Amino acid sequence: MSHRTASDSGLPDAGSGRGLGGISPEVTTIGPKRSAFGQSGRALTVLTNHFDIQIPKHEIYHYNVISPSDNPLPTRLNLEIIEQLQTKVAPELFTPRIVYDGQKNIFSPRQLPLLSKSQEFTITLNDPVTSGEGHDNALDSAKAYNVKLTHVATINPEMLARFLQAKQSGDNKVLTAITALNVVIRMEPAVKYPCKARSIFASLEMATIGGGIVLWRGYFQSVRPAIGRMLINVDISIAAMYKPGRVIDVALELLGMTQNGPIVLSPIHGLPERELIKLQRFLSGVRINVDIPGQPTTGRRPPRVIKKLTNAGASQLSFTTRDGETTTVAQYFEKMHNYRLQFPDIVCIEVGSGAIIPMECCTIPEGQIMRKQLPPEKMKAVLDFAVKKPGERLERIRAAVGDLNYGQSDCMRQFGMHVSPNADVVSLQARVLDPPTLMYGLESDQPTVTPRHGAWNMVDKKCYQPATIDRWVVVVYEREERFNRDAAQGMVKNILQQFTALGIVCNEEDPVVIWERPTNIAGSLQDAGTKVIEKHLNEGQGPDLMIVVLPESSADMYQSVKHFGDITRGIATQCLRSAKCIRANKQYFTNVCLKINAKLGGINAVAKPREIPALKPTDAWKPTIVMGAHGIGPAPGDDPQAKSFAALVGNVDSETAKYVADYRAKPSRKEIIDDLEAMATSYISLYKNYQKAVEKKSPDADPQRVILYRSGVSEGQFKNVLKLEVPQLKRALAANNLDAKLTIVIVKRAHHVRFFPQNSQDEDKSGNCPAGTVVDSDITHPTEFDFYLQSQPG
Repeated sequence: MSHRTASDSGLPDAGSGRGLGGISPEVTTIGPKRSAFGQSGRALTVLTNHFDIQIPKHEIYHYNVISPSDNPLPTRLNLEIIEQLQTKVAPELFTPRIVYDGQKNIFSPRQLPLLSKSQEFTITLNDPVTSGEGHDNALDSAKAYNVKLTHVATINPEMLARFLQAKQSGDNKVLTAITALNVVIRMEPAVKYPCKARSIFASLEMATIGGGIVLWRGYFQSVRPAIGRMLINVDISIAAMYKPGRVIDVALELLGMTQNGPIVLSPIHGLPERELIKLQRFLSGVRINVDIPGQPTTGRRPPRVIKKLTNAGASQLSFTTRDGETTTVAQYFEKMHNYRLQFPDIVCIEVGSGAIIPMECCTIPEGQIMRKQLPPEKMKAVLDFAVKKPGERLERIRAAVGDLNYGQSDCMRQFGMHVSPNADVVSLQARVLDPPTLMYGLESDQPTVTPRHGAWNMVDKKCYQPATIDRWVVVVYEREERFNRDAAQGMVKNILQQFTALGIVCNEEDPVVIWERPTNIAGSLQDAGTKVIEKHLNEGQGPDLMIVVLPESSADMYQSVKHFGDITRGIATQCLRSAKCIRANKQYFTNVCLKINAKLGGINAVAKPREIPALKPTDAWKPTIVMGAHGIGPAPGDDPQAKSFAALVGNVDSETAKYVADYRAKPSRKEIIDDLEAMATSYISLYKNYQKAVEKKSPDADPQRVILYRSGVSEGQFKNVLKLEVPQLKRALAANNLDAKLTIVIVKRAHHVRFFPQNSQDEDKSGNCPAGTVVDSDITHPTEFDFYLQSQPG
């Protein structure tokens, strides 16, 4: 995995002056300009998943799309409306064709001959009615949509060319121009195939993973600026889709009841409420077709959207028709459509209009992307499908030029964009950095180690600073038949052996081991702590450590244990999977014990000081604070009102190896951290107290540099980090009487840039680039100081 970082240590300078054609000749950057290219490390030639693209030489016209609808329309409906506008309502205005992002932006290769700067249009979409809903609400079969187009800007291609040469700032005009190019390359695929953000998916390669879910493989594509040229970044991508077919079959598969038959979906035949809730969460928002057996499918109305499921079957649900007659949904279908339901007692589907449709008359169309969080138990299947060997991934990326039909795209041709049909991925020079030497405890048989290929083992090594455990407890939430007393004692024995091997002092060899039901995690953990106190009556203290053994599917339980650890603060918790413990080897328990040591305040290893000159220069020692900040919000499909959180971690020791953490709730879906000042102020105070009380440093040995690694920030928010978060950090420093140099490094992992060794002798054992590969030229930003680092083995 490569990590893209942008190092920013100051606010941007405002550009001044005007060039030819109203284009500013000044370059304004978000952070510091790149002072030079790196030289350290050995040279390596790599291939990257980028293709050269020729950018337009003529102007592009930008129009704003305004719909008077109070509620935003779905992207697919918006695309259909604009398609009708171009082909049926006003085709004479849209030759050549425009491109549309599905929301607010239209781009045209020529100025549209509107009546004025703005023009309104009315588009009518036919909605042929297929009666088949227990609602008796047959209304008008067509709906009109009003759309207003307004010319807002003209994009000058010279501006883009100057930006790529670092002669023009990457301002909003440049960002809009790049957005236009991205809309151009996505327009034709977006009409033909399911899309998610910048990825498109065709049903060429699929995998069924159960639970009503299928996986499709597709392509991610994005136009990105680089030094002196524009590139298309292409990667393979995957999406989870709802399994197409009868809703009944999907529901049974989700609940694991395919052998029982549809009758198990009936509340009067014992469908538990929790299963109904699970089914409703999965199906809400899914588009369905209404297919009444025995009736023609021609003239079928567009897919409907599931709002919720009913609490009763069609034979129990009644409504009043416009004629004043009371009837059940089952009776309505038999009378109006001559169809007797096969399963009148199973739950029905209520769609957005309020209409109720029997589940047996509903099917899920193919290619519907699941935008909710996947169940944790499906993640392994997703990873198995997603992972490809580097060589296979590279060949699939190379095939993208043909699969995406860049050469045959009318949109790209009309806008003057071109990718050669023989284009190959970009080749460039990278560097492999030398790994630092790690130092372990002096009593180790091997106190220092230099990692090879990004990895090393813990044989003959003890922790640099081992922790001490006086009391601990093991709480098992797995059934005793699956994880019995012998398994628990074997696990305890393995943990104790690795404690000794790592130098961790454990003063209790027979911890309390208890089995609990997972109905009240917090309460049972509290009881476990009480049992430890009862065992050690003379000391009257609770455990230092809780080992918690969980069953295989236990995401909710894991979160409950984490929450208990958060609120108790003084007790470290470590969760283990029961199946893993039974068959685990020594390396597994070593890794577990290293986590425990860190949680208990120990230090596993430190880097040799002289090999990290940025933190500990050999000529003049400068104390350095290293912090990390991240914000996290609700997963896709979760309640939009669910809380988001921001966390801050930072070292308190001089070796930058011992860290403390803090976290706060923050407004949902907001990337900027409003409480950064409070968290940083508190943390820096802890740092100073530790330096004085533990390391016995004088007050004069205050840190002179602060490095903050900030993740969880989109590129569009880089400027806001400098505008809204840097001042908070400066105030936190001032509150602690510190005058230190501040460096912000924004770290992004969720990008699609990939690197492949060009020569086989440069591959690691997995076929990837070696750990330590860094790229800071060719495909990096024209004006910003960024680089890519592959810090670990692929």
